[in-house]
Amino acid sequence: MTSCYYGGGNKINTDGQDSISADSLRYVSKHHYGTNYNFIVKADSLVLHSQIRTPVEFLTNDSIPVYHNQRIVVADFNIVPDDVTDSVWVKVARDQYTMGWVHESELLDKVVPDDPISQFISVFSDTHLLIFLIIIGGISAIYVIRMMVRRNAKIVHFNDISTPYPTILTVLVAASAALYASIQTFAPDTWQYFYYNPTLNPFAVPPILSVFLVSVWSMLVVGIATVDEVRKYLPFGEAVLYLFGLLGMCAVNYIVFSVTTLYYIGYVFLVAYISYAFWTYFKNVQKSYICGNCGARLTHKGICPECGAMNE
Repeated sequence: MTSCYYGGGNKINTDGQDSISADSLRYVSKHHYGTNYNFIVKADSLVLHSQIRTPVEFLTNDSIPVYHNQRIVVADFNIVPDDVTDSVWVKVARDQYTMGWVHESELLDKVVPDDPISQFISVFSDTHLLIFLIIIGGISAIYVIRMMVRRNAKIVHFNDISTPYPTILTVLVAASAALYASIQTFAPDTWQYFYYNPTLNPFAVPPILSVFLVSVWSMLVVGIATVDEVRKYLPFGEAVLYLFGLLGMCAVNYIVFSVTTLYYIGYVFLVAYISYAFWTYFKNVQKSYICGNCGARLTHKGICPECGAMNE
């Protein structure tokens, strides 16, 4: 049921074209939202004006503020070619008593569509949040990896367990992040369409978005399989530590590939990373010996790196 979700509140119905003007249809096709579309104010406030005005009139005409988390609906729009700031004006209403006009650029900068998927996209597209994630994610990943190396604990890509799911999950995250950045770079209008008309159904969107949604669902399925496999391979304490390290690796992959792909070098990094990830995994599964003392898998006979026992 979740995969087929396609919220109807913000969708534009173009079947009854008798009641929708040609201008409205052109506006919807270009801007991907139209009259009766619902927004939520994400800024501290948004100032509406009682009428469309020139910059001089801003000093004299009444203004109406709407505040954070208040819902507003698009009531009308108007094109003012002579306006040097923004030729597109949008009329929005909080209720029948509170409504006014605002430049489209200012409106879109301070609101988010009234849809949980759009709100999720807005949060993770925020520049300040991305910088914060880069700093915190980098520090956390270095700390966790260092701690796990010191304890000789299991960690993906370095001292991995013999299941492919963790490696597949990290590769999926990296590829999805690169695809996400690629859509924003090469098909921004397609991404804007998805932002204003979101869905989790991969069969209701253009092909490039379908591939992206399939990768998102694949991450969820592989993530569940990974948790189940790690639980079988490791004791509870070590499994929790391993999963935290895996989560940190996925966070780093998302940050690195979603940023570097915007500058095209991410594609080279992605090919190199996928090659390295699977090379380390296949190197790990080639361990054909088992320690007679603790049962750890070994690449060759000799001292077991896990318990120190001699295997001849």
